[in-house]
Amino acid sequence: MPDLHFTNGTVWTGTETATSLAVSGGRIVSRPSPGATVVDLQGGLLMPSFGDGHAHPMFGGLEAQGPQIKGLTTVAEIVAEVGRYAAEHPSLEWIVGGSYDPSLAPFGEFDARWLDEAVADRPVVLRAYDYHTVWCNTAALERAGIGPSTPDPRLGWILRRPDGSPLGTLREWHACDLVLDLVPAKSMDELVEGLAEAGRTMAAAGITWVQDAWVEPSMVEAYLEAARRGALRFRANLAFRADPDTWTAQRPAFSSLRETVKRAGEALVTANTVKFFADGVIEGGTAAMLEPYVDVPHSCGMPVWEPAALAEAVAAFDADSFQVHIHAIGDGGIRAALDAVERAARENPAWDRRPVIAHTQLVDPADLPRFAQLGVIANFEPLWAQLDPLQTELTVPRLGPSRADLQYPMRTLRELGVALSFGSDWPVSSHEPLLGIQIATTRQTLDGAGEAWTPDERLSVEDALAAYTSGVAYQAFAEADRGALDTGKAADLVWLSADPRAEYPLRLRHIKVLGTWLAGERTF
Repeated sequence: MPDLHFTNGTVWTGTETATSLAVSGGRIVSRPSPGATVVDLQGGLLMPSFGDGHAHPMFGGLEAQGPQIKGLTTVAEIVAEVGRYAAEHPSLEWIVGGSYDPSLAPFGEFDARWLDEAVADRPVVLRAYDYHTVWCNTAALERAGIGPSTPDPRLGWILRRPDGSPLGTLREWHACDLVLDLVPAKSMDELVEGLAEAGRTMAAAGITWVQDAWVEPSMVEAYLEAARRGALRFRANLAFRADPDTWTAQRPAFSSLRETVKRAGEALVTANTVKFFADGVIEGGTAAMLEPYVDVPHSCGMPVWEPAALAEAVAAFDADSFQVHIHAIGDGGIRAALDAVERAARENPAWDRRPVIAHTQLVDPADLPRFAQLGVIANFEPLWAQLDPLQTELTVPRLGPSRADLQYPMRTLRELGVALSFGSDWPVSSHEPLLGIQIATTRQTLDGAGEAWTPDERLSVEDALAAYTSGVAYQAFAEADRGALDTGKAADLVWLSADPRAEYPLRLRHIKVLGTWLAGERTF
């Protein structure tokens, strides 16, 4: 790691501004060494690198190994890309890809016969970009034994045609797993390459730490192997996914895996968190609601855990000194998550637990003060706080306007003294922090069309930057070492072409990442 001297630009430490920064041995020092390599900032901004408080780097990196359907804007384009990929890979037993846009079909309901036009002789399974839904062709449904008489599993829905035959869209855990459990496992080399691809993607966006928010036990060795090979170019904390049916058996297994990671001694990898899915997603009608959906007045969604069971499991893993990280989107899911944290705090000895509620989409106003009271970190994916087609075509019609306007209460929670962290949920949505910062500060679509949505929830640029830097470092229990450019801290840095604090808010997305450093080593 060379000694570095950054100059000829602006340095934002996270709290104040300077004109230069020195690095030695991967850490920030007070003055440059005589032989330090000079990095000309060319009038740009050097600041703490971004963290991602909730993402899925393994899934995102592996998507590069399948048909490239993310970002395609019609069903026909997706079908054509699946057909192209299948033709180029005739020996593959399964065609697996993600992330398609669920708003491209009415109510997010996709038909197996559309994929059959491209591939009829092999199973195809595609994940929607929310990763709570899959779209299959007929061969995949048949391979899984899903037919007209197949009942809906306990946690999931098999969407059906009027005659009762399966449509081709499966929603939530147990339904999706009917097919996904049959997909052949990736090799270790493929998993490591997936993490390497994720690292390249993250580094290009200025990110050096990621909370991997969905880790299965088989993924742990891939992280350690990637670190051993020098293929892992970001820091990662692993969150093991707790299953409502098997969590009691998972407790000793997760503790053992945490110790395995500690013994491995790979500085970039920790495994200190357990992930819970309290509910699903609003656009799929599976987020847990306090009141029924407008379009399905008999349904309040699909809790993944019964509230009492969630509270019991959260308290148990908290007692094992795991940080809990709870996906909670509907107001019912968020209330259950808060109740679970409250039980853990009441029953277990006090410790620096820093529980996280991820996404924090729809919060009942009565529950807003509880975040600060319980010390809960509110993790937001700020790119979602805009009236894009996912909102206007799927979410708002299911919530109704009054509830829709309660979504993503960033500023309200900030003013209540709640710690905020930002993430992307990549590959669910873009990994680029600057896009999320623009949305958080404008509450408009990226093109700036229309009025700001719920403008009272806009954050200042500095607050948004803090949520992506010091806020994420706090979530990672790493504020003493990262998240600000103070002497002695790790030189995790990002160089931007312009200072976001001085840029017109609707142009923040045009700022370029010119360089990223991880502990003083340039990764982009």
